[in-house]
Amino acid sequence: MQAPRKLSYKEKLDQATKEAKATVVALVAVIVVWILLGFGLAGSDIVLFHTPIWVIGGTVGTWLFTIAVCVFLAKKVFMDFDLDDEEADDAR
Repeated sequence: MQAPRKLSYKEKLDQATKEAKATVVALVAVIVVWILLGFGLAGSDIVLFHTPIWVIGGTVGTWLFTIAVCVFLAKKVFMDFDLDDEEADDAR
């Protein structure tokens, strides 16, 4: 595991803002997928394991999509950095 990166205070705020915005976009994407897989498939007569496809799509499909989004966020957007204020440590 890598050590946390050293960032300035402004870089930490910028990174936190980037992560927050990406998380909101991910939430909206999950809601859209849930609507499409749940309500969008509700008119279908397809049954799998005696369960309507919209139930499987709205639950398992949404869950799988959410896991994929979380992995993407963790690998591509989120960054491990120290939350302590280095400037305050340097002043001591």
